[in-house]
Amino acid sequence: MTEIKIEKKKSALPWVLLGLGIIALLLYFFVFKTNNTEVANAPAASLIDVQENNSTVTAYVNFISSDTNKMSIDHSYTNEALLKLTNAINAMADQVGYNVKADLDKAKEYADKITNDPFETSHADAIRKAADILSTAMQNMQQAKYPGLENEVADVNSAAAAINPATLTLDQKDAVKNFFSKTSYLLGKMN
Repeated sequence: MTEIKIEKKKSALPWVLLGLGIIALLLYFFVFKTNNTEVANAPAASLIDVQENNSTVTAYVNFISSDTNKMSIDHSYTNEALLKLTNAINAMADQVGYNVKADLDKAKEYADKITNDPFETSHADAIRKAADILSTAMQNMQQAKYPGLENEVADVNSAAAAINPATLTLDQKDAVKNFFSKTSYLLGKMN
């Protein structure tokens, strides 16, 4: 009889382990190593997901969301809200490298104007002018740095336009508060 030679199959286990090791290394480099540079090289559209955590913006958002102050004839709430909004926009602009200082100075003048004489009937006009300036600054900042927030900016612009300069401010409290609410929401998303 002839002898039958039986050859043992070579184990595939070392090749499988080597393949898994290479896949693990590739995953490590593509997932963990590129995440560190993604924020620095991110396109402007993805900056919405980057949290700035600016304390001035957070203070404004908290002020508007608490809304414990009621609008009154002395317009102290509206003045404080406009000044906090101006400071928040300035802080956000500084953080993203956008210059809006000249516009914000004019908005502060309008904010200060509404507290000079509580019985003046042109406060709504000053509030509307400040709102227009601030919404334009936010829109310009959004277009430059946050292109994904165009709907929110449109809401802010609509809210600013809803403030009627010919109507007494206290007769349109909801429109003024809506403007502050929309700006708070937008800044919260930017922050």
